[in-house]
Amino acid sequence: MCVMDILSMRVKTGISHWRLRPTLAVVDPLLTLTLAPEVTAASGMDIVCHALESYTAKYYTQFDRKTPEARVTYCGSNPVSDLWCEKSMALISQSLRLSVLDGHDNIEARSNMMLAATFAGMGFGNAGVHIPHANAYPIAGMVKDYRPAGYPQEEAMVPHGQAVSLTAPEAFRFSFDSAPERHLRAAELINPEAASVGAPAERLPSVLIQLMRDIDIPNGLGGVGYSESDVADLVPGTMKQQRLLSTCARTPTEDDIASILTKSISNW
Repeated sequence: MCVMDILSMRVKTGISHWRLRPTLAVVDPLLTLTLAPEVTAASGMDIVCHALESYTAKYYTQFDRKTPEARVTYCGSNPVSDLWCEKSMALISQSLRLSVLDGHDNIEARSNMMLAATFAGMGFGNAGVHIPHANAYPIAGMVKDYRPAGYPQEEAMVPHGQAVSLTAPEAFRFSFDSAPERHLRAAELINPEAASVGAPAERLPSVLIQLMRDIDIPNGLGGVGYSESDVADLVPGTMKQQRLLSTCARTPTEDDIASILTKSISNW
C-alpha cells in the first residue's frame, strides 16, 4: 500500500498492489516508547478501525466469484481474518488506554498494541476496510488549519488515526443492520463491561465514543476544523474510494455518506 498526500492539490489517495508488499517487517515495541500520547492515541484508533472494519466487512461469499487473475486484494471478511481481528480487539481492550496514559514505561501495553496492530493488519490485509477509511481520505486531504498536539507543527494535518476514527461511530450505526451479531461481538471484545448496555445498534458506537474520549481523540469533524458547510465538499472524496466502499456490507450512496459526515460533526 502506498499513500500519496499532495498538499498543493488537497488530495490524499492510496495505491494498492501486491508488488508493494514488503518481504520483511520489523515489529519492535521498544521503538514506540518515546511516542507522544497524541501519536499513540491516533495510531491506536487506526488499529481499532482496521480490526472493526475488517470484522464488519461484507462476507467473502457475498462477492461475485472471480477468476484468479481478476481477484483483488480485499476479499471481504472471512474465517481467517476474523481470528486475527478478534485477537486484535481483545488486546486493544487491555492495552490501548494504558499505552496512551503510561506509554513511556509500560512495555507490556506497548507490546500488546504492536501485536494488535500486526494482527489487525493481517486481518484487513485480505478482508479490507470500508466507510471510516474511505471518509478519512478527504478528511485528511482537505485539512484547513488544524495542527494536532504531539505532531510537527509546520503543516496543517489530520493524523490518519484521527481521520479514520472521527466518523467511525456513525459509520457503524449505518452498517449495523447488515451484520448485527458482528457489531455486537466487536463491542463486547473492545469493552466487555459496557457492551451489553443500551440499544443494540448503539453498543458499538457507544464503546468507541467512550474509548475516544478516554484517549483524547477530537470530538468529531468539528474538532479538526470542519463544519456542516464542508460536507458537500467532502462527499466526492469519499465516493472516489470505491475500492473501500465496495467492501462495506451495506453499500452507501452519496446521501448516506453525507448523512454520516453531517452526524459526525460532533460525536458527543
